[in-house]
Amino acid sequence: MKGLRFHEDLHPGYGQYLDVRAVLHAERTAHQEILIFDTRRFGRVLALDGIVQTTERDNRFYHEQLVHVPMFAHGAARRALIVGGGDGGCLREALRHKGARVTLIEIDEAVIRASRRFLPALSEGAFDDPRATVEIADGFDHVRGAGANYDVILVDSPDPVGPARALFSGEFYAACRERLTPGGILAAQCGVPFVQPDELRIAARRLAGAFAHSGFYTVAVPAYTGGVMTLGWASRDMHPGRVERETLAARFAAAGLETRYYTPEVHLASFALPPWIADLAGARQAGTRR
Repeated sequence: MKGLRFHEDLHPGYGQYLDVRAVLHAERTAHQEILIFDTRRFGRVLALDGIVQTTERDNRFYHEQLVHVPMFAHGAARRALIVGGGDGGCLREALRHKGARVTLIEIDEAVIRASRRFLPALSEGAFDDPRATVEIADGFDHVRGAGANYDVILVDSPDPVGPARALFSGEFYAACRERLTPGGILAAQCGVPFVQPDELRIAARRLAGAFAHSGFYTVAVPAYTGGVMTLGWASRDMHPGRVERETLAARFAAAGLETRYYTPEVHLASFALPPWIADLAGARQAGTRR
């Protein structure tokens, strides 16, 4: 913080600032620094270790794409796992799918506590939904431990620094593979490639090393400065970008959801990568693997 202005210096020589109307919560936990503040343009903002995680104004863009692309591609997901996501936005969207039971694993209980109090618009009561199971634990330990398998795994993590670093490892992706049911899909945030190209390259290599099918799709989130964000996907036996539009449209209509970003058309279009992103991901050399 510098005066009444929040400066995010995530990338060398490049960042963003947000004018702060009020600081609502500041806390240092055993894992990270939590900051929640109010702004005129983005509404309330959650930052961890000085990096914007989500905002009231644009969180639906990110959460809808991360959740609904794999959920509607699967078409019959009954068990979903969220690794991270303590703000509750992914949990909110996943529970909008009828019949889905969702487990959320968050390493820092303080993120949930602060978000429930100061960012209730993100979870909209999802933490109290009887179909939700919330555990305070290490996400890596959960997926490599014995237990239930999942139709969809959503990795809603910060960037690969601090406690989130392990969630971008090849070992983590391999453990997720073993927890997916047949037809199951993993989706994970993989950074803004224009300013985080190495994050995309590394994720592409590690996802491909763990799964028979993997790749990326995109979402534009104004608070994630530097251009479009890539979301990684992986599966042992299906491609979420090759589901017929008519099939997606039927599933979407049956769900009866009102969305701000996701539609079946956006679903399919988000898999069309511009050449510079495809090159970073190695997709133009990977043939049918992705």
